[in-house]
Amino acid sequence: MAAVTERRTALITGATAGIGAAFVRELAAEGYDLVLVARDEARLAAMAAELPSAEVLPADLSTQEGCDAVAARLTDPARPVDLLVNNAGMSLNRSFLQSTAEQQEALLRLNVTAVMRLTLAALPAMTERGHGDIVNVSSVSGFAALMPGSTYPASKAWVTNFSESQAQLVRRFGVRVMALCPGYTRTEFHDRAGIDVSKTPSWMWLDAGAVVRAGLKDLRKGKLVSVPDWKYKLATFGMRHAPRSLVYRVSRGTRGRIGRETH
Repeated sequence: MAAVTERRTALITGATAGIGAAFVRELAAEGYDLVLVARDEARLAAMAAELPSAEVLPADLSTQEGCDAVAARLTDPARPVDLLVNNAGMSLNRSFLQSTAEQQEALLRLNVTAVMRLTLAALPAMTERGHGDIVNVSSVSGFAALMPGSTYPASKAWVTNFSESQAQLVRRFGVRVMALCPGYTRTEFHDRAGIDVSKTPSWMWLDAGAVVRAGLKDLRKGKLVSVPDWKYKLATFGMRHAPRSLVYRVSRGTRGRIGRETH
C-alpha cells in the first residue's frame, strides 16, 4: 500500500499578478494546496478556477481589516500554513514633497506593517511544529538610498533587515525566513504605479518565473537573502561596498532606475 503524502499549504499575498502569480504557478506545480490573497475578488476567482486546489481570501492588506482576516487564516490550528509568501507591495510614482501623509502611510502599511503582522501571525505555529517557511519579497533598491524622494527603497530596506533578523531567531526551530530581492522584473507593477520604464534596457529585465525559481532554490539552501541573477548580485555588492557619494551620484544619474524594478 502506497504511503500517504502529507499535503503542504502555501499562502501567497498579491497572488493575482507578477511575482505573486509566478509563485502560485510554481508552487501549484510542486503540489502545494494554495491560499490566494489579493484585493480583486474577480481575478482571485478566475485564478483559483485554473488550479487543482486553491482557496481564495480577498483582502486589502493596507487596511487593519485586511490584515486581521489573513492573520486569522494563518493562525487557524485546523488549517496550518507551511509556506507564507509576503509579496503584496506598492510604490508611489511621485516625490516625497508632492505626496500626502495618507499616501505615505498607505505604502508603509502595505510594505512594512502587513509584512510584520503576517510574519508574526505565522511564526509561532511554525516554530511549535518545527518546520515552516516564509519568503518576504523585498527589492535590490533596499540596499541603498536610491530613487531620491521615494519612501519605497526605505520600506524594502526594512523588509530585508527584518527578514534576516527573524531568520536568525527561528532557524534553530527548523523554520526558514528569507528576503527575496529581485531587480527589474516583468510584471504589472510599473503600469499600476504609473511608472514609465520604457527607457530601461531589455538586458536589465528578469522573468518572474525565473525569479521565483531562484528564490525557492535559495530558500531551500538556507539563505537569508536571495538576489536572483548575476547582474543584480553585482549591483547589490556595489551598493553595499561602494563609497556612498558614488552611490548617490549614480542614483541621481539614473533617476533611481534600479529602485523601480520590483514586483
